[in-house]
Amino acid sequence: MILSQVNRARSLRAVILFTLACAPSGTNGRATESAVAATTTTPAPAATTVAAAQDSNLTRADLARTDGSGTAPVWVIIASDYQCPYCKEWHDATYPALHNEFVKTGKVRVAYVNFPLAMHAQAWPSAEAAMCAGAQGKFWEMHDAIFDNQKRWASGPSPATVFDSLARTTGVDIGRWRDCVKSGVTKPLIQADQARAQGAGVRSTPSILIGNDLLAGAHPIESIRRIVDSALVKARRPN
Repeated sequence: MILSQVNRARSLRAVILFTLACAPSGTNGRATESAVAATTTTPAPAATTVAAAQDSNLTRADLARTDGSGTAPVWVIIASDYQCPYCKEWHDATYPALHNEFVKTGKVRVAYVNFPLAMHAQAWPSAEAAMCAGAQGKFWEMHDAIFDNQKRWASGPSPATVFDSLARTTGVDIGRWRDCVKSGVTKPLIQADQARAQGAGVRSTPSILIGNDLLAGAHPIESIRRIVDSALVKARRPN
């Protein structure tokens, strides 16, 4: 569901605004697309039950990382990397205002899209930790906890221990969460996130897709507000 919203952003205008952001030295979109394709083959009959359970986890995780009214006229898609310091900066300084002004008021619906950068060793483990919490409906709780504790796990010798501790605070069934992380069941969803975001023009984190506009970097609420207001006006116009 969320990936379809990212696909619609492939026609982004070249009004891409840049500020401080985490950016890789290169992209690997072709390899990522191949990895996603490899995960979509039809399972053997003996694996049907396991595949069904995995699909259920992926569906719940996908839905859990959205927030806002289902009737909101504008989507805001956040492509981010939990280990990126500028993503944390945006999460701490800008997202609360976006949420209060536009999400709580029913004007905007947001979705978090994973864009783990190869330059960050813990980007993938942190993304999996959040998505596995999402499989139990606790995505945003884990999302916030991971960003709030970035210094604890980003450079530590054992981030898995920190993620385990944070997961407990969210109220997930810790056994199920650990099984999810260990199995790697959310990897295809994260890979697909990254591939679709790259297709929509994302090259660094954080990147914020609002309607037909892409903002790259930790922009302040003033920049976000201006583009969201413009998108809302367009959404209200008759076709």
